[in-house]
Amino acid sequence: MVFKRLLGSLGVGGPTVDTVLDPGAPRPGAALTGQVHLKGGDADFDIEHITLELVARVEAEHEEGESEGVVAFERFTVGGGFRLTAGSVHSVPFSVTLPWETPVTELHGQGLGIVLGVRTELAVAGARDKGDLDQLNVGPLPVQEAILEAFGGLGFGFRSADLEYGRIGGTGQRLPFYQEIELTPAPQYAHQVNEIEVTFLAGPGGMEVVLEADKRGGLFSSGHDALNRFTVSHDGVGHQDWNAVVDDWVRRLVEHRASYGAHAGHGHGGHHVHDGHHHDGHRSGPGMGTVVAAGAAGLAVGVVGGMVAAEVVDEIGDFFEDDEDEGDEGDEGED
Repeated sequence: MVFKRLLGSLGVGGPTVDTVLDPGAPRPGAALTGQVHLKGGDADFDIEHITLELVARVEAEHEEGESEGVVAFERFTVGGGFRLTAGSVHSVPFSVTLPWETPVTELHGQGLGIVLGVRTELAVAGARDKGDLDQLNVGPLPVQEAILEAFGGLGFGFRSADLEYGRIGGTGQRLPFYQEIELTPAPQYAHQVNEIEVTFLAGPGGMEVVLEADKRGGLFSSGHDALNRFTVSHDGVGHQDWNAVVDDWVRRLVEHRASYGAHAGHGHGGHHVHDGHHHDGHRSGPGMGTVVAAGAAGLAVGVVGGMVAAEVVDEIGDFFEDDEDEGDEGDEGED
């Protein structure tokens, strides 16, 4: 589905931009390909640059409650430096590499409720306009799919997924947000946890898996979250007994919390990251041990560390909500 509009900064008669992504759901770390189609306006225009911006709809917790905003997490310049003559048509093919931590939006073709987009920015004669927005679908890496399938095989169920603004302490996280996949507990753990939250932090050399157990409060506990982190390789995914691996992770997570109470986040199952820092294991979000580094108070006025309030960028929320509700209806009426 493609969303078109005239370049607002140039008014009627300016060029139009129409970005078309190639079909399919690329994986994190893989190539995103497609074409940017330009149609000349009433006069000649110098196209200074064509930039693709990856954006995500992200949630943030702060003292006033919860905000939702749009975060741009990668930019690619894919063309520019040419003249677009009046009425002419010009296409720019592109191939860019998705960040390894790009969130997964679907599993086996089923959407997880994560909203990502590719926004096209055209710089023409000193003016810029973000003139096109397309939904981005991203499939799981083989190791991500194997781990999620193992959770399913053990009896865990998918509850929801979201993107949280902030950082997880003691990890190699690079993006300003992380994806949480919330799972309902398997029957054998239902008396100990309300849910398990899984976060994948992938990189070219492997992946960190961060597990968080929302504990059921008992006589000697107040129901604090327990964190644990494990590292896995991209290699040999098909030769691993993932059910056994994941079950071991969950057991260690639950037992760690039972043994150490609220301090369970200080352990990482024997795995560590070689960055020379102490790993406290706490999520960098309000209510999770520390405060969002960028300052949570700023969200009340709409902008924090590159996060723009969703109502400010209304076309993003409207576009994807309409897309979910109407399917392909939005394609009607295109030029």
